[in-house]
Amino acid sequence: MTQRYHKTIAILLLFSLGLLLNSTLISNEKNSIIQLTIEDVIGPATDDYIERALTSAVQEQAKLVVIRMDTPGGLDTAMRGIIKNITNSAIPVATFVAPTGARAASAGTYILYASHIAAMAPGTNLGAATPVQIGGMPTPGKTDKEKEKETKDRSTQPAPADAKTRKVINDAVAYIRGLAELHGRNQDWAEKAVREAASLQASEALKLNVIDIIADSVPDLLNKLEGREILVLGEKRTLHTAGLPVKQIEPDWRSRLLSVITNPNIAYILMLIGIYGLIFEFSNPGAIVPGTIGAIALLLALYSFQLLPINYAGVALILLGVALMVGEAFQPSFGMLGIGGTIAFVIGSIILMDTDTPGFGIDISVILTFAATSVLIFIFVIGMAIKARQRPVVSGMEELIGGEAIADNDFDRQGTVTIHSEHWNAVTEQPLHKGQTVKVIDINGLILHVKPLEDIKQEETS
Repeated sequence: MTQRYHKTIAILLLFSLGLLLNSTLISNEKNSIIQLTIEDVIGPATDDYIERALTSAVQEQAKLVVIRMDTPGGLDTAMRGIIKNITNSAIPVATFVAPTGARAASAGTYILYASHIAAMAPGTNLGAATPVQIGGMPTPGKTDKEKEKETKDRSTQPAPADAKTRKVINDAVAYIRGLAELHGRNQDWAEKAVREAASLQASEALKLNVIDIIADSVPDLLNKLEGREILVLGEKRTLHTAGLPVKQIEPDWRSRLLSVITNPNIAYILMLIGIYGLIFEFSNPGAIVPGTIGAIALLLALYSFQLLPINYAGVALILLGVALMVGEAFQPSFGMLGIGGTIAFVIGSIILMDTDTPGFGIDISVILTFAATSVLIFIFVIGMAIKARQRPVVSGMEELIGGEAIADNDFDRQGTVTIHSEHWNAVTEQPLHKGQTVKVIDINGLILHVKPLEDIKQEETS
């Protein structure tokens, strides 16, 4: 009885210890710090990554989200999506420009201003937030020297002369001033960063109330945030972050896939693979594989294009170039269609991603490689295939017409002949002798219509 009593007590103690450990783990998870990382240009994949990570942070009831950032900028649509997620987050977000040597340029400056806590490591910088042209065609009539002079004199010009550019600049100024007002940061310098592409290093940014904290590392940042009051969704909160565990959330498979297909070079290659696949499928119906691969690649390309700054004039020129190169294969024109198609293809590819945003152009080596590949495929390969299809049939029953056969025996109207080591029933209008050479002039089912070869030669000479 005593032994049974001791065993029961031991089991209860172990069970209680397990519950205590489990509750401690859950408590630590709910009191953790979530760390995210942005180390490249800001695009659709970055927006998706931040949105999903913030949702996960809410589910885990994290105390703070730290975005460790080093970016040259990115797309306006992706930037605004990230800012919406930050400003509407129920969990405070601290954006930390780190490590030393990192930057928060262009779109990164807007995100830094939108965050509940703006922090930088020593030796980092922010700014240069002037929006650049995305999509459309550049304003004609300005040489490179004139553009360079405009850049040098930008500080003396409060507003650009071009109405469209002025509209974009004013919109960006209003946007970043609103973000600065949201967290009580320097609005005047924010406007200067947009209008004059001004930049600041970390120490100057702290003096001018552009950022809140300078920290050497994420643990140092968490220690300096201890006890700080911030405003989250209109509610004051006091941060308690010192010593809390940090959990890093990496991009999941969906964000990584989105990052791959929204790479301009990959999107461009997918589009061309789609076009090639469909052309091969239409030229050889029933092949299935080229059409299937082409359709999937084209759909992925179209999806990525809706997320990227596409110049549709470039798409039209690429399609025109492909059509001209295919036309050269079908209707040889001494190279004119092929040359014109190649030129249209290259120009369209160059202007396809019509943006000055870093990281969102197509590498010229990729363009030239696919231009040369397209010429080879459409002019030479398809051209050779078309010529092959125009040649006389060299297999099957149709190949027998025009071939020479040997009479197996003497016959007048019907008999058998040998052709390609096969015995065939044959009919003739003239008597034939065994071993006589005849020519197949027609075929009716499994019966060959033959005629003596010497008679045919005499008719040709006469």
